[in-house]
Amino acid sequence: MPNARLAGRYAKSLLDLATEQGQLEAVYADMKHIQAVCVASSEFVNMLRSPIIKADQKNSIIAEVLKNKVGVLTHSFTVLLVKKGRELELPEMATAFIEQYNEIKGIHQVTLTTAVAVSEEIKKSIEQKVKSAADFKTVELTTKTDESLIGGFVLEFNNNLVDASIARDLKDIKKQFLNNEFISKI
Repeated sequence: MPNARLAGRYAKSLLDLATEQGQLEAVYADMKHIQAVCVASSEFVNMLRSPIIKADQKNSIIAEVLKNKVGVLTHSFTVLLVKKGRELELPEMATAFIEQYNEIKGIHQVTLTTAVAVSEEIKKSIEQKVKSAADFKTVELTTKTDESLIGGFVLEFNNNLVDASIARDLKDIKKQFLNNEFISKI
């Protein structure tokens, strides 16, 4: 079971070491790559979490998957994780590292969910509006599509949710009809 506190501590240690060695940007790129691998391959994550696969086999698999994709510091970090038996937390550590990096650099993650895909022009417009409205310096916008929204959008950032979807409006209208607020209660 993933341990967020442990992942955060390891990520903080790696962040401090990378900063100290002047390799923060390189390690950040490595962690983005590791996160992408973990998202794309459930087999890789299952291998990391498998108690059956021996540590030396895990080391060689991780090294082969990340070969020529990550730097020496990140490779050494993964070897240390396997040695300490903490490799199962690697996906969470990568995510925690990216979150801590974003906090240091003042980068805010914003997720836009729409019923249909949006153009680059609309993405840039929304990015600018979020920057000015929330006084953010840097925004990293990710988009998703969810046809169940019917229309409109859902915007998520810093534990805030702006739901301007048609589906939400329809739920509100249904709730009003069920409550029947316009007919006096008997």
